[in-house]
Amino acid sequence: MSFLKFSSGRVRAVGYAFKGMVALIRREPSVKVQVFLTVLVIAAGFYFEITATQWMFQLLAAGLVLSAEGLNSAVEAIADFIHPDYHLKIGHIKDIAAGAVFFAAIFSTIIGLIIYVPYILALFD
Repeated sequence: MSFLKFSSGRVRAVGYAFKGMVALIRREPSVKVQVFLTVLVIAAGFYFEITATQWMFQLLAAGLVLSAEGLNSAVEAIADFIHPDYHLKIGHIKDIAAGAVFFAAIFSTIIGLIIYVPYILALFD
């Protein structure tokens, strides 16, 4: 396989991934909320001038939640395609996928609190 053919395939794959990311943001209300919250904490990071390590944890946490939301949306779409009507097992699968997002959101919130509570408290000193 030539390098040109290999690299053009990778560029196309990145294009598909970008298209999927845009579709997630446009069509999934929960992803819209998470993107909004991500923008807020990024703004807070600039405002409070958080450290590089804090930036890494914050961005990793935001990326984890957004990735989990995307995977949850994919699981729900597949489940709805396979079985459009309510089904107990499909409901269980969707609940598990939503639970994974909830785990990510809980731990991201804890990371946010660890980062920002000291900065917020310092405003009142």
